Amino acid sequence: MNSNYRRIRQMTLAAFFIAIQAVMTLTQIGYIPVGAINVTTMHIPVILAGIFLGSRYGALVGFVFGLTSMLRATFAPGLTSFLFSPFITVGGISGNYASLLIAFGPRILLGWLSAKMFRFLRKKKVGDLTACAITAGANTMIHTLLVMGMIRLFFAPSYAAALGIDVSAVNGVILGVITTNGILETILAAFVVPALDKALWPTIRRMRLGE
Repeated sequence: MNSNYRRIRQMTLAAFFIAIQAVMTLTQIGYIPVGAINVTTMHIPVILAGIFLGSRYGALVGFVFGLTSMLRATFAPGLTSFLFSPFITVGGISGNYASLLIAFGPRILLGWLSAKMFRFLRKKKVGDLTACAITAGANTMIHTLLVMGMIRLFFAPSYAAALGIDVSAVNGVILGVITTNGILETILAAFVVPALDKALWPTIRRMRLGE
């Protein structure tokens, strides 16, 4: 395949995933509020981009996930929006540089690592749909653990103040988020990503242009 044509197809498919993310953000399908936390489906296009396009484009779509998270926290703030945006103050609590690390770091890694894990599993002769399910489930949980772990590391007192709890209760709250929202998002990804992979097989599988 001509390298320029290959690059155009990669960019077109990446733009498709980014457009889906924009729609999901604007319609709130991507961020479903549940109390002070959002159950997100924004990780699904990121994982698919990594599977179909490889680590670079997976990381790019992950960056867009982080960008939408930061913008949403900035322009539609909630109790804990300072965790994801350094440009917002909620109840006297402000975000800082660590907000950018939380917003972008785990999301970029999600796309990059999804690509690497999927290709590793395929090289080990794991079936396509099984590799999709393992990649989606494992990386979703890794993403959740990183986000919540960084919140604990950088913002434990502020997080406690925003929720109106004692700082000693933060670990329990974080564990609760991981075992509820995190597991829900993991199960969702493990089922939805293989289903979408199978559904898109006729048009996209032959365009798998990853590394």
